[in-house]
Amino acid sequence: MALLLKNLVFTLLVPGTVAVALPWLISGGPSRGASGTLPLAALFFALGGAIYVWCVWDFATFGRGTPAPIDAPKKLVVRGLYRFTRNPMYVGVLSVILGWVVWIQSLQLVAYAAVVATCFHLFTVLYEEPHLQREFGQDYLAYKAAVSRWLPGGPRSLRG
Repeated sequence: MALLLKNLVFTLLVPGTVAVALPWLISGGPSRGASGTLPLAALFFALGGAIYVWCVWDFATFGRGTPAPIDAPKKLVVRGLYRFTRNPMYVGVLSVILGWVVWIQSLQLVAYAAVVATCFHLFTVLYEEPHLQREFGQDYLAYKAAVSRWLPGGPRSLRG
């Protein structure tokens, strides 16, 4: 129960702020959205949300941790969407932000999405990957060699 609560709090505070609250504030809210673009935007919202929830589920049930760096999974998560890309959670959050871009059609949101993507990349390269290599050693190196950082590919064997 405590793990569920920690995941919920982190989700509301971090991805909730980055993917919902800040785009809402930047855009001036949904009243500025184009109704004809809402179905495509809703697809991005749903896809991004589903990706994020699936990843948090795998972090909690398999990795026994949260997306928060201070309470990261205790086991290397290489199942589910992590078989296709090493960073599906970030892809999910960016998908939600792209939903805002599609719906609101604002250059400010395009710039925001670019800044968030850049921050995700830098955090991944400068902190997460070195940390995971120290934490999980050869298992992480094998995973890193088998699965791309951002763009999904087909599931690949993590052995041999």
